[in-house]
Amino acid sequence: MAACTTTYFETGRGWPARVAERNEALLAQQPIRRRGARTPEIPFTKHFDNSRLIKAPDPVRVRQMRIFSAAITALFSLVMIYGLQHFSAIEGSYRVESEKQMRDQLREENRQLRLSEAELSEPVRIDGLAHQMGLAAPQPGQVVHPEARPDQMSAPALAQATPPPSPAL
Repeated sequence: MAACTTTYFETGRGWPARVAERNEALLAQQPIRRRGARTPEIPFTKHFDNSRLIKAPDPVRVRQMRIFSAAITALFSLVMIYGLQHFSAIEGSYRVESEKQMRDQLREENRQLRLSEAELSEPVRIDGLAHQMGLAAPQPGQVVHPEARPDQMSAPALAQATPPPSPAL
């Protein structure tokens, strides 16, 4: 050991130079030592006893969390209200469109019914059907009106306004 200490002191080098030389030697030996054999890592469980720790109250953090929670709640509420209005507007537009289609369908049906009514009430068609059934045109004096009295049928009548009968209470 004395020879070793004398060797370092005899050379006259300082401590940082000797450390650098030692590091260079170790660095050169690393690839030789590692050659495919890695150092195994073994996990060790560490047990910490935190039962004596007491959480100190932090009023600033509590206030920040309450403000953050209120802001998130308000934002969520606004988004939900917007979504509700948006989807109800879409549903309303679908309803309006279906009502328009129903109206157009009813108008077309009404037009078809009016055409068939006009076709069925056409005087030429009615006259043709009457002749097929053996009916003839009425003779003068053959038509009797139920409102007319027999004594007034031959005499000319003037128009008269009669008040409607009052309903009984």
